[in-house]
Amino acid sequence: MTVPVIIDCDPGHDDALALLLAAGDPRLRLLGVTTVAGNQTLDKTTRNAQRMLALAGASAVPVAAGCDRPLVGELDVAADIHGESGLDGPDLDVPVAPVAGEHAVELMRGLIADSPEPVTLIPTGPLTNVAMLLRTHPAARRNLRRIVLMGGSTARGNTTPYGEFNIVTDPEAADVVLRSGLPVTMVGLNVTHQALATPEVIAGFRAIGTRLGDVCADLMVFFAGAYLRTFGIPHPPVHDPIAVAAVIDPSLVRTVTAPVAVELAGAYTRGATVVDLHHRTGRPAATEVAVGLDVDRFWPLLRAAVTNLG
Repeated sequence: MTVPVIIDCDPGHDDALALLLAAGDPRLRLLGVTTVAGNQTLDKTTRNAQRMLALAGASAVPVAAGCDRPLVGELDVAADIHGESGLDGPDLDVPVAPVAGEHAVELMRGLIADSPEPVTLIPTGPLTNVAMLLRTHPAARRNLRRIVLMGGSTARGNTTPYGEFNIVTDPEAADVVLRSGLPVTMVGLNVTHQALATPEVIAGFRAIGTRLGDVCADLMVFFAGAYLRTFGIPHPPVHDPIAVAAVIDPSLVRTVTAPVAVELAGAYTRGATVVDLHHRTGRPAATEVAVGLDVDRFWPLLRAAVTNLG
């Protein structure tokens, strides 16, 4: 049985790989892709999602553009990491299917309502669209199985000392999602930094021998250069596909149940995810928090999906 999923994303190099994993693994049924401003502006993230689906031979999957700014404040894109296009590096010149003529929130609502089985929502960008869905269409909750998001951290951040990019970009939206009462799994930096795109990993994708394999390798090569310049890290972590992998095979990602709060007011910590791993606050333990990854099984999973796409 396949799991129906919607990917809400802001491609972004790691979002691009997440889309390929979702499109190429037979255990998932990709109902739709929605885009949000984050790694780049909304027009660019939407175009990037269209291009990746076209390269994957999945242009029939509907794509809808969503929110072009966070719920509060201004958008600050990650051009230093993802480049001016949001997907700098590989040649992505390919004809694309048109964007759906409705807002991302409306596409999500319709796909969720029409699905005969509960839908899993996988956000890999800022949570603005998801928060808007929960606020404006509360009935959608009834047919949502769970939300598996890439964002946050049990420890340090990558945008501020304690804030991860997706959460920092829209903390208020993250707060809405994490306090929604829905089953939520948070896959944060503490786990995604275990999946490093080493030269050996990149060579494995090059060895697939297809255009798509080369695109994956080129994405990781550009990502590696950006991480080395920005963080001094030679082998970049590939964040977003881990959330998709956790849906495909939950045994790949070890989780614990813990209270999680989003810091909204801290002068130095706004956007931090406060994860009470030792249950000291007395808050309800409502979030599944990723704490471990079977790296040796993750990379073959992603390579197999890319190989399946041809």
